[in-house]
Amino acid sequence: MRILQVSAEIFPLLKTGGLADIAGALPLALVAAGEDVRVLLPGFPAILAGVAGLAPVADFRAPWGGHARLLKGHIATAGAADVPAYVIEAPDLYDRPGNPYEDANRRPYGDNHRRFALLGWAAARLAQGLDPVWEPELVHAHDWHAALAPAYLAFADWRGRRRVRSLYTIHNLAYQGVFAPWTFTELGLPHDAFQLNGLEYHGQVSFMKAGLYFADRLSTVSPTYAREIQTPEQGFGLDGLLRGRSHVLNGILNAVDDAIWNPANDPLLAVGYDVRRPGGKTTCKASLQQALGLAVAPNAPLFTIVSRLTEQKGLPLVLEGLDALLAQGGQLALLGSGDGWLEDALRRRAAAAPDSVSVTIGYNEPLAHQLFGGSDVALVPSLFEPCGLTQMYGLRYGSLPLVHRVGGLADTVVDCTLEDMAAGIATGFTFDEFSGEGYQRALRRAFALYARPADWRRVRATAMRRPADWGTAAARYIEVYKWVLGQIN
Repeated sequence: MRILQVSAEIFPLLKTGGLADIAGALPLALVAAGEDVRVLLPGFPAILAGVAGLAPVADFRAPWGGHARLLKGHIATAGAADVPAYVIEAPDLYDRPGNPYEDANRRPYGDNHRRFALLGWAAARLAQGLDPVWEPELVHAHDWHAALAPAYLAFADWRGRRRVRSLYTIHNLAYQGVFAPWTFTELGLPHDAFQLNGLEYHGQVSFMKAGLYFADRLSTVSPTYAREIQTPEQGFGLDGLLRGRSHVLNGILNAVDDAIWNPANDPLLAVGYDVRRPGGKTTCKASLQQALGLAVAPNAPLFTIVSRLTEQKGLPLVLEGLDALLAQGGQLALLGSGDGWLEDALRRRAAAAPDSVSVTIGYNEPLAHQLFGGSDVALVPSLFEPCGLTQMYGLRYGSLPLVHRVGGLADTVVDCTLEDMAAGIATGFTFDEFSGEGYQRALRRAFALYARPADWRRVRATAMRRPADWGTAAARYIEVYKWVLGQIN
């Protein structure tokens, strides 16, 4: 199958969150499975610099009349086949420093509707022959940035050619790409598209809703989240639409790229280790404690957070429970950025207890690997979590996840109850009620298990053995692609 993957970012070229990891790993897994896959990306500086061999394919015009150029090159990947890549060259839209979505004051760019409409528009133009030597059979659009692609395909003129189908993947329903109603006039869609059965969302334009309504099939990043988003509590106003399209909605659990996230051969760790030779984790912990200025205390359980710093990620629960964590002899090491008040509150706690609390604001890929390699527990107490990769990295690196049992967290972490430990399936700590008490009960269970080293080692080994490979996930996507193309009834 000829598949075009469309996303706003891709690892290792540009990453602000988990979307980039998935956008980078899925094409590689599909290529390994024998599919003909190409990616389409906006021409942000980091992407233009990272795609090799770029050459012009065609010039084209945006719906509002702006000029753009489609380039083609490839993304080189060590130990795997190169991934062919299309890049949209439009300097007036994409050539900006820093965050691809926001200005220096963390305000979304005022022309984001144009910047990401062009991504969907270019996907539709490719489907209609913009590159004379390759046309996709299916366009796979990721998150709100690419969500107009299914709408453009739905309204395209297919006379004389086979209609190209679409799959739209929801990575986080909370971020919907909602814009003022006047922006619709610049999108190049017919008037009929701006209605309840279309892009209209409480009088505004919703890119997310375009993908949900017009795509031939829908997917999201975990089975539990696929059910949760059909409820008013987690549907963010779109649960009715999702219930109406539940027959074409699949939940496919994300995976971990073993070429990048593998403690046995991770060059970013002080030493490698695996489930059969776990001793290197002790060295990684001591190295991390020393590097962060924490007390080098092998018997102190080290908790880590690698996350966007937002309320959605459950950071207020962590702040509320930090005194109890420290009182029980624990340490906390955090990496992330986000809401200013959370950054400030966490910095204050680190300054007050530098031997026990380390806070690094920003993002640092090597440090993220070292935090999972050196920590004992990965904290992911999110209010909601579509899938989550943090807990998967924790499992892979033997940093037992402590999670709120929602979305992909519920699908990947088994609580350390007595019966699940006896059955050999426990992998971490979960809590059901999103409250300080629920979180702190799970925290106490983590300390209780840590005080029983033999049991801790058994659970850690189970966690590290949990399969989370992209080959399995890619097979599920291939099955969905076949459904979309009518190859499976």
